[in-house]
Amino acid sequence: MELANIEQLIEKYFDGETTLAEENELRTYFSSSTVAPHLEQYQTLFQFFVREKEAQFSPSLSQKTKNKKQMIGLGLAASLVFFAGLLMFLPINSNPKKESVSTADLGQFESPEEAFEETQKALALLSSNVNVGMKSVNYISEYQNSKNLIFKK
Repeated sequence: MELANIEQLIEKYFDGETTLAEENELRTYFSSSTVAPHLEQYQTLFQFFVREKEAQFSPSLSQKTKNKKQMIGLGLAASLVFFAGLLMFLPINSNPKKESVSTADLGQFESPEEAFEETQKALALLSSNVNVGMKSVNYISEYQNSKNLIFKK
């Protein structure tokens, strides 16, 4: 009769319907050495609860504070690293005068004829690339025409 009662209590336990007294009864049953073989799978669960209930928290962290000299040394080292990093990213200019930039660097030309020739070269390059793109559009329009012939609306 006790085994049937334990099985019913387990069912109630996993449904969340047991009282504290019934849960204590389950803990004492699974703590004993006479557990039915088909219920041994639950034994470790209830033994875990018993062990964890008895566990005590013991803080193992040391609350030792660092002395003042160490903190000052760490602050100085951090500021030294900060300023060294800052100096790495600042631009170093040995000649404080502003250097004049040549007109060739800016893409400017001396004569209008030279500018006209360069403009024609640039437009020819643009035109050739646009023509390649237009060939692709022609393929798409051919595809559309073929599709309309096959799939008539």
